[in-house]
Amino acid sequence: MDLGLKDRVYVVTGATRGLGNATARELVADGAKVVITGRDADRVAAAARELGPNAYGLPADNADPAAAERLIATARERFGRFDGILISVGGPPAGSAAGNTDDQWQAAFESVFLGAVRLARTAAGELTAGGVIGLVLSGSVREPIPGLTISNGLRPGLAGFAKSLADEVGPRDIRVVGLLPARIDTDRVRELDASTGDADAARERNVANIPLGRYGTPREFGRTAAFLLSPAASYLTGLMVPVDGGALRGL
Repeated sequence: MDLGLKDRVYVVTGATRGLGNATARELVADGAKVVITGRDADRVAAAARELGPNAYGLPADNADPAAAERLIATARERFGRFDGILISVGGPPAGSAAGNTDDQWQAAFESVFLGAVRLARTAAGELTAGGVIGLVLSGSVREPIPGLTISNGLRPGLAGFAKSLADEVGPRDIRVVGLLPARIDTDRVRELDASTGDADAARERNVANIPLGRYGTPREFGRTAAFLLSPAASYLTGLMVPVDGGALRGL
């Protein structure tokens, strides 16, 4: 199936590893060009080199109010156009409702919530017909995840923002979609499993709640994201797509 990605240009944040990187790989593999970001300049440069000539790396922090305009301008300068953005928002610190501090909430709000809102809002103002805004959120949008209280608090709000934005920009033929990963086999998920004290036991417990009986691979997530960002998904907007092996099958 031709997704229609050839020569389209996307910004992908948080793309030095994990889900953002997996999505950038799939976009490039299908002929798109990407501007990838991350906070560590060396990692950004290394990831861009690995992706090849159709990728350009630019260090950026989602919490920086100037980041959105700079990233979109770079996409146009390097590749001549701007067709969409995937906002991969990093995981906030683990913790309980009683244990997370005000400072942790504030830092996560600036980066995970407000940073994503700024990126999406700015992209919406710059995109033309056929453009798309994607947000990598979490299964916590639908169902709280034990031990991830900040994520449980912020990500559902981002999903609500994304749906509201979809209503506003839909008449301009701009789409907004969200992805809700659960147990994808990334460094972040392995770190969360290890934080329980017994990573193997945690994985076994989690797999028991996944109908497919395994964690997903980053590539499986990246393929789903690439499809949703592509013209092949041109009639899909305002929806949150679980990428979780069926864990949220009842919702």
